[in-house]
Amino acid sequence: MSDWLLWAFRKFLPMFDRVLVERLAAETMSKGGIMLPEKSQGKVLQATVVAVGPGAVNKSGDLQPVCVKVGETVLLPEYGGTKVLLDDKDYFLFRDADILGKYVD
Repeated sequence: MSDWLLWAFRKFLPMFDRVLVERLAAETMSKGGIMLPEKSQGKVLQATVVAVGPGAVNKSGDLQPVCVKVGETVLLPEYGGTKVLLDDKDYFLFRDADILGKYVD
């Protein structure tokens, strides 16, 4: 892995109210122990937050911070987001308002 690529990933900061997430891996085995083919695996709607922007500016000019923090697990909508390729991995950019919820331990 090149030093430039590591630097680019560390320096990537989403703008405004954008959130960069990495989707969790799809289940490859059923609860009964049967291996699932790729076509039958459902779309994973859970993701881990990798980076967040500073927030959006509201009509009065105040900064509205993003509701999630780095490291939290969130629930994503089935469709949407912008695919971003960093360090040969797929990440997705979502608006803060598009995130459906976050999981609490």
